[in-house]
Amino acid sequence: MSEQNTRDPLIVSHEAPLGWLILNRPEVRNALNLRAWQRIAEGVAQLEADPGVRVIVMRGATGEAFIAGADISEFPRLRSDAEQARAYREAPNRAISAMLNCEKPIIAMISGVCIGGGVQVALSCDIRIAARGTRFGVPAARLGLAYPLEGVVALTHVVGPANARDILLSARLFDADEAFAMGLVNRVVERDALESAVRGYALAMAANAPLTMKAAKAAIREALKDPEERDTKGVSAMVARCFDSEDYKEGVRAFLEKRQPRFTGS
Repeated sequence: MSEQNTRDPLIVSHEAPLGWLILNRPEVRNALNLRAWQRIAEGVAQLEADPGVRVIVMRGATGEAFIAGADISEFPRLRSDAEQARAYREAPNRAISAMLNCEKPIIAMISGVCIGGGVQVALSCDIRIAARGTRFGVPAARLGLAYPLEGVVALTHVVGPANARDILLSARLFDADEAFAMGLVNRVVERDALESAVRGYALAMAANAPLTMKAAKAAIREALKDPEERDTKGVSAMVARCFDSEDYKEGVRAFLEKRQPRFTGS
């Protein structure tokens, strides 16, 4: 069996207070095969279960690619018709759901290319920071595919319907500065400054109260749903838990004592 077939497509690294999800198929620019999708769900669960990890960062193993899309070489064997495609979608759906429902913030550190399914993965992160020169696009229309509804909904929520139409119907590639103008990414930095910028941002975020970040993620997630589908009681319970927490007491003490708070997540 070749090294390409045996290599883990996702490296999970614990570097408290940060956790890293490192996409590790550089020979195909991190194109997502079935195992890569499965490993994303597993990796998110592993870092979410580590109490020492406060913030998760997803990146490519090299600066050449975040994700170059789906691994099309698998399509004839695993996605040859609509029925197979539906079965295949279970793995991406689990990965995306794991990211969206993760209690900890996930930051996408994007460089090189972010294409197709890579855009959907990036959209499933809470924050997207890209290197200048990174190319984005959703070329499904050039392959005869249809982008899944959940991906279109996520894209439209972030960039608006006008930009979503442009991205999906033109199937063109565009650069990080245009992605920033659309709202697709939160920040653009020079390529050689990307890792230090992301690390600094993530470490500052990791110093915040974990329960507050968890509640904020949940509230934003529910706010994007139709009003009748929102779990308002669940969000209210999270808000109440923050006010009853030791971290709330510590935050107030630290403010009054003019020092940095030391949050424990309790």
